This record gives sequence, C-alpha cells and structure tokens, in this order.
Amino acid sequence: MKKVLIANRGEIAVQTIRALHELNMEAVAVYSTADADGLFVKMADEAICIGSGLPTDSYLNMGAVLDAAVLTGSDAIFPGYGFLSENSDFAELCKEYGLKFIGPSAEVIDLMGNKSNAKAAMQKLGVPTIPGSDGFVKDVASAVKVAEKIGYPVMLKAAAGGGGKGIRKVNNQSELKKAFVDTKRESKLSYGDDRLYLEKDLSDAKHIEMQAIADQQGHVVFFPERDCSLQRNHQKIIEESPCSVISPAERAHMGEVVVKAMKGIHYENTGTFEFLMDREHRFYFMEMNTRLQVEHTITEEVAGVELIKAMIIVAAGNNLPFTQLDCGVKGYALECRINAEDPANNFQPTPGTIKSVHFPFGTKGVRIDSGVETGSKISPFYDSMIAKIIVHMPTKKTAVQKMLRALKEFEISGVKTNREFLVDLLQDKHFLAGDFNNRYIEDVFLKDWVSQHEEK
Repeated sequence: MKKVLIANRGEIAVQTIRALHELNMEAVAVYSTADADGLFVKMADEAICIGSGLPTDSYLNMGAVLDAAVLTGSDAIFPGYGFLSENSDFAELCKEYGLKFIGPSAEVIDLMGNKSNAKAAMQKLGVPTIPGSDGFVKDVASAVKVAEKIGYPVMLKAAAGGGGKGIRKVNNQSELKKAFVDTKRESKLSYGDDRLYLEKDLSDAKHIEMQAIADQQGHVVFFPERDCSLQRNHQKIIEESPCSVISPAERAHMGEVVVKAMKGIHYENTGTFEFLMDREHRFYFMEMNTRLQVEHTITEEVAGVELIKAMIIVAAGNNLPFTQLDCGVKGYALECRINAEDPANNFQPTPGTIKSVHFPFGTKGVRIDSGVETGSKISPFYDSMIAKIIVHMPTKKTAVQKMLRALKEFEISGVKTNREFLVDLLQDKHFLAGDFNNRYIEDVFLKDWVSQHEEK
C-alpha cells in the first residue's frame, strides 16, 4: 500500500493526510467545487474535483470516487466518517475495483447496519441488549408478565410507530393496563397495525461507547470508554474519556464483551460499540458504528495511540502496532466541538466565510483538529463543525481548567459559533460531578441556558 485516496473532506481529511505522510505514503484528495479552496485539497499530493457542492454529486457519488481512485493509481480508500463510510455497497465496489476499503467487510457493515439483525447477533454472542418482550405482546396479561420480569418503568411501543409517536412510558401495572388498550387502539387507527412490544425504559441512562480494533491476524484490542451523554438531537456536544463514574473492573468487563463480539462477527479494523448504561451501571448494546468516529481523538489521547495510522497499518495486512497492555487509561481527555451555529437561535447553522481565526495552540495537553483557516468558507452543504478542541491532562479538573482557557483564547470572526454555550456547559456543576444522563442537555441545561440568554 503506497497511495491512499481519502473519500472525505474537512478536518478528518487533513488528519488522514498527516497520518499517510508520516507513514511515507501518498495522499489523494477528492473534493467538491464548494471545497476547491479547502485546506485538505492544498495538503494532498494529488487532488481531483469529483462534482458540485451537493453531497450526492460529489462525496456520495460512488462512481466518481472510484474513478478518481483508478485514475490516480490509488491502492486503497480511506472513508473517514459520514458520507460512504458505512455503505456496504461502496465497500463491495472497492473490492471489485481491486481497492482496499480501509474498514470492515461489506458483509459486516451490512449485518451491523440493520438494528434487529445486529441485536440478534449480539444476543447470540452474550452481549447484553435492552431487555424487553421477545417479539410482540398479544394481550394485557402477557404485557404485565414481561413488565414484571424486566422491571418498571417500561416503554410500550407500537410496532409501526416511529419518530417519537406510538410510544408510552409506563410506571406501574395499572398504568400498563390502560396504556395497552389505548396504544393498541391508536396504533390500529394511525398505522393499521396494532402490534405492540415492550422495552425497559432507559431514558435515565448514560451514552457510553467503547472503541476496538482488530487486525487481519485476529488480534483485538479495546480502548478506554467514552462518555458521550452530552448531546442534543442525537448530536454530541462534549465527549470525555474515561467516564468519571465507571470503575476499572467495569471497564475490563465491558472490554471483554466487546472483544468477544468483535471476534464473533469476524470484524476487521476499527469499530465502536454504543451502549446505554443505567444508574446501577448495567450496560445494554444499542448499536455499532462500523467506522472511525469524530470523537476518536479523546481515545487516542487517553490510550496513547494513533488510530488513523493503526487503521492504515491493519488494512495493509500488518499486525496491530500495539497490544492491550499498551492501551490502558492514561489521564483524562475532553473534546469540544466548535460548530458554526447559533445556540441562542435554536442552534441554526451560520454558514459564511471565516475572516480571521486564531486557534489556542502551543501549550501542553491542547490539540486542535480542524480543516479551516482564514478565508475558508463554511458551506451550507455540509456539517457545521469548524474544529475540535481536545485537551488531555492528568485529571478532569485540570483538563476542564485548560479547556476553558483554550476556548476563551480561541477567536474567530465572520461566522457565529457555539463557543459561549460550551464555556457555560463546562462550568455546570452536574457536568463537573459526572452526574448527567443522555437527556440532561435537552431536559435541563438547555432550558435554563435559553431562559438566561433571553433575560440578557
């Protein structure tokens, strides 16, 4: 493997180019007309325009990406995240074109991309999944039986429901009896389908994820977990590693489960298991991301590894460049996503041109991953992320202090960002104590924050 095409843009393309250059490999960029002046385009050894700013014309256009790979004589394709990174058809096409897809096989992407198949596969491998009815509940008596077995509160869900509809939270048996009749009737009226099922209510839970990597020789290593509970609309805002309430024994147990699952599905390269963890620290499999993630940075810092490099090394057929013993917890890491958005205006995106930008480089423990510079355009076509600021320090307390300083020093003009929101969140007592669940931002913090800003 000597030349790799990066089927992505922005900061992840920049980081991948750096990793390739350090491995003495050539980097090929593909870009849309909207990204013609992108930093990643300037940094690559070769760059090919593959279409207009619309993602469907460029970064999602499989034919254009593959043609660029053939034209440049690339050996492999690095998909990054988003776009084609979890597209099994694309992974299969890479194989047909004689290109190495830097990630798992098309079959595994397919398996883990289907929620019910993934859940069944995980259950077979002994991974805890969200408890609930085995299929649908036919009557009130069987619903009561299931609820007593898994424990209240439970979620009663319509098979055909979706988008938050056809779901009722039930706290006890009498509520369940009434809700069963009502939900069944409504479901029949709304969807023509009155089948219902039950799941344990895990709305008061943390979003914990664990990343692992496997080489082609069957070695698997897991990394310290990340707490990604601070999110809005399923978009993560701040991520930290390790989780401040998980013990070393719990981490080791979660790691064992993850390694067994990786081996059981014959996984190659890196992937992340997303879990919900309740107040009793029981964890349940939600889904698997069969790709690198935005927040892989904090894992790199805490475990002391370089994941993009490791992905390339593994894809080239080599052994993992580290062992499980190398990948324990070293300090604490925190990531803040700087987005071009206005939190006071319901987080509306704020596209535009960056007139000037100053990143807080130059102190121990601060890392900036970004694909922008002065003059860069923040396009309405893509994700609004401008940069990720990552801090790695011995403790959470010292990391938060450093992050606050870095955020205050960070300056940008031309586009509005969420910096002020992040500064306020970092000083929140629940965040500092680790006492928050995955509903905390939307149900508590954001409401208080918005009302304070309206007063201002």
